[in-house]
Order: sequence, then structure tokens, then C-alpha cells
Amino acid sequence: MQLDFNLLSSAPKKKDAPPPKPAEPVVLAVSALTKKIRSLLEDGVGEVWVEGEISNLRRQNSGHLYFTLKDASSQIACVMFAGQTAQLRGMNFNDGAQVQVFGELTVYEPRGNYQLIVRRVQERGLGALQAKFEELKRRLAAEGLFDSSRKRQLPKFARRIAVVTSPTGAAIQDFLNVLHRRQRGIEVLVFPVRVQGRGAAAEIAEAVQLLGNPTTLGIEPPDVIVVTRGGGSLEDLWEFNEEIVARAIAASPIPVVSAVGHEIDFTISDFVADFRAPTPSAAAEILSSDSTEILEQLAHLTARLRRPVHARLDSLKNQLAALERTALFLEPPRRLREARQTLDRLSDDLDSAIESAIQNSRLTLERHTHVLASHNPERKIAELLRQLSTDRALLDRLAQSRVRELQSALTARSSLLEALNPNAALARGYTITMDSQGRILRNSADALAAEFLETKFADGTVRSHPERA
Repeated sequence: MQLDFNLLSSAPKKKDAPPPKPAEPVVLAVSALTKKIRSLLEDGVGEVWVEGEISNLRRQNSGHLYFTLKDASSQIACVMFAGQTAQLRGMNFNDGAQVQVFGELTVYEPRGNYQLIVRRVQERGLGALQAKFEELKRRLAAEGLFDSSRKRQLPKFARRIAVVTSPTGAAIQDFLNVLHRRQRGIEVLVFPVRVQGRGAAAEIAEAVQLLGNPTTLGIEPPDVIVVTRGGGSLEDLWEFNEEIVARAIAASPIPVVSAVGHEIDFTISDFVADFRAPTPSAAAEILSSDSTEILEQLAHLTARLRRPVHARLDSLKNQLAALERTALFLEPPRRLREARQTLDRLSDDLDSAIESAIQNSRLTLERHTHVLASHNPERKIAELLRQLSTDRALLDRLAQSRVRELQSALTARSSLLEALNPNAALARGYTITMDSQGRILRNSADALAAEFLETKFADGTVRSHPERA
């Protein structure tokens, strides 16, 4: 903002020059002046960190906080709205507390008071820790340890979870209560470590390293590792901001979930872990499934699977019944019946022919006997007897030959009927291919025009889709 000043010239005035006419004063309304002052403060100072002692703290029913921040010689009014107060959990925020606040300097116009709209609060003396936190965060981010591309997916159904935490803290109790309420049967391995104080960071890092190589512990590898503790101040959570912990989590071959503090708390382990859970309870919810919901889903999927299977079975039964009524399956039995009838007819014809031949032979014998009786030539009789024997043998051979011919014809026709039996062809490795309407396909053009193909084998049916080679 540029401030203009009207400076009078110090040059001597001419004696005959008339005195200058006074300028009309610019009169501002109180609200206009207040707005100018507010603009000067917001533009000239804006957002700032301020350190001091809390006094006159008032907590309104709306959730807003009003207090004064003072030092030995000055004070400033502060207001912190309800949406920002969640960060004060676990902090000594009362009259007399020494704090550092961050906010925007402005003017409360209805009263003309300047005040600080507070957005962030930390206990006095935490500035160095915050600077150390930001420096490590910047350095690890530059190395790519926070990149989402290197983070792995968590298992959908974890069977074994390793928890690195204090065995006596509230975090492990909250985690186990939520986990076992939602899904029983998950194996939990608690790796006890200190989560606060000197040396705790080394214990946490060593636990993550050992769980990443479980053969050294003689245990089965977990599906996921959870690093967790309850909420606290920045100093309480500082062990999870140490570089040794961050690098151990980044190097772990097993996915790591960081669940440190409350929702408003962020640590370096949160940034480098494969997944950050806002609380221990949230981590348990993320790694478990609702058993009731899973059973309902299984029942629903079972019903959905059963309906099309039953429908498919009914369709196949109907197709089979239809095939049994087609001429393809009715023809072989008909042919077999006709062959049996033909066999019976030929057998009757054979019996009649034999009987007729025998009758004719008898007649011939009687006639010859009569001739012999009338002539009685012994030589002729003997010759005729030999001829009769020969004719009888010939007749027997002819009759047997005729029977064999008829039997051979019957066998050939039975073999032909068996060859025409589709089931016999299927048993020899042949198949019958039909289109989606159940029509038998006899050429490739009909096959390519079908929506899908059903190929019948001796032991079942296979569905396929046509594709030109």
C-alpha cells in the first residue's frame, strides 16, 4: 500500500502571494476507517506465529475459544473456532500455559479491536522439534520414500497381523477389541516395544526389521505389520519421527500400516508406511472384514450361482429329450426291427425250401422205386441209390450254404445297422456338432454362421464359439 503525504515547500513565499486556501478534509465513517485498518493489518502482517501466555480463556457452547495471549509488556486478543480445536487434545491449553500460535491478524469490525484468528497451536519449545520434523520430511520425500508408486496394497483378507506397540498401552486394547468384534480367527502377534522415551525408536525399528525376516524369530511371516500407539503431544510421538524408524518401514518386505496418535497427528512413519490409519481402531477396521457382511455376500452369491446352474440343467434335459425324439436316434431301432423281421422271413423261406426239396426228393424216390419195382434192374438200382446219396449230400450242402449266406447277409446288415448307430460313431472318436438351435452342422459355412456350437462326444457335450482360421 502506498501512503501519500502532502509536504509543504520550505521555499520562501513571495510577500505579495495570497495565502493558500485550506483543503477540504476527507471525513471517513467509522466502518470505513475500520476497514482500512483491517486491510493494513491483513496485507501488512497477515499470517504470523506468536508466542505468549494464555489468559482469560473462555470456552463457548458453540465450541469456539476466546483468550488473550500476553507477555511481560503487551497482549493480543485471540479466537480459535470450533473446527480447529480438535488439535488441542492431550495438550495443556489453559490459563497460564506458554504456547506458540499461528494465525491471521485481522480486525473485529463491530468493536474495532484487532485480534488473531488462531489456526494452529503448539506448546512452547516445540519449534525446534517441528523444524527437525520438517527437515527430515523434506529429505526423505526427496529420496522418494513417500512416493505412492512404491507403496503396496494391503491384503484383502489378512490371516496373520503383527503389531509393534507397547503391550500395556490403550492402543493395543482398542486394536484387538475392534479386530475381534469384526472378524474372529485372525492371528495377532504382538511385538512388545517401548513407544516413548530414549531408545524407543531403535526398538521399533528393530521390531520391523525382525518381522520382515521372520525366520530369525522362528515364526511364520505375517501378512501385514501394524506400527501403532495412542495419541499425545509432539514430544510423546517423536520416536515415530526418527529416521531409523522411517528407513526400517521403507525397507520392510511386508506391507506396513502406521496408526500413530489421533486423526490430527501426523508422523514421519505415516508418510513412509504403505498405509496410514488415523487411529489404532481405524487400523483394525481397515485390516478386518465384517463377518456378517461376508456371510450375507456368500449367501447372495450362492443363490445367484444356483439359479443359472439349475436353469442350464433344465435346458440340457430338454435338449436331450428333444434329441431322443429325432429320427437320428429313432432310425437304428427301426432298422434293427426290420432286420429281425427279414431274418424271420428268410428263416421261414429256408424251412419251406428245405421241406419242398425233401418232398420233391421223396416223390422222385417213390417214382424211381416204382420204376425199379417194375423193371428191377439191380445195377440201375445201385446206380440210382448212389445218385440219390449224392443228390442228398448236394442238397444238404446247398441247404447249409444257403443258411450260411443268409447268416452272412444278416451279419452284414447288423454290422451296417451298428455302423449307422451314432453312439457307436461317438465311441470311436467321432463327434456330432450342432448350432445354437440344435441343428446338425454338415459344413463349415453353417458353423461360422452359428452364434455358438455344441459338440457332442461319447462322454458329454462341449460348447464353443466359431472362429475362422
